[in-house]
Amino acid sequence: MKIKMCGLQRVEDIEYANEVKPDYIGFIFADTRRKVSMETAAKLRKYLSPKIKTVGVFVNESLEIMIQTAQKVPLDVIQLHGDESEQVIQELRENLKIEIWKAARVQTAKDIEKVQKLSADKILLDSFSKEAYGGTGKMMDISLVEQAEIDKPFFIAGGLTVENTENIIHRLQPFGIDISSGIETNKKKDLKKMRKIMEITGGRNE
Repeated sequence: MKIKMCGLQRVEDIEYANEVKPDYIGFIFADTRRKVSMETAAKLRKYLSPKIKTVGVFVNESLEIMIQTAQKVPLDVIQLHGDESEQVIQELRENLKIEIWKAARVQTAKDIEKVQKLSADKILLDSFSKEAYGGTGKMMDISLVEQAEIDKPFFIAGGLTVENTENIIHRLQPFGIDISSGIETNKKKDLKKMRKIMEITGGRNE
């Protein structure tokens, strides 16, 4: 079980991550309340344990900015969380030697089928919202995931909390989980909740 903790913005968040040791942390470069600049992400990255990989989350961003950000921070993974096409994935591959993940906002089983056809290394299944591309804290209909034949490593995102995560991973057996609001209190990362998620998921404890 791989753990990604997303939306880190402060030095304290990085220190918490270094303590609990998720597999990945995420910097969000899209327009949400958790957005960080390329410069801030690069500064925070310097404090991060080298054992934790860094994911950059983008929504319909230009190729030039994604490449520049990946090189400057630097990033280990680019997560495409918008309406990006196969062409975008291919162009990123031509310019960067890092993993590419593609998120799907799941309304129907067809959304899962569609994202699987892309050449992304891993997929991320998130809840659908008309208001935002992610980070809503809402849970999708996980029965859609149970019905789907998924042959790529997949992360579950959207609405995960310390209360529901254990049941969801038991039902879906994902490659990993991606959690953000579920490890926050008053919109700030909460060390106790981060520790609890690692305990629940049996995440690494080196």
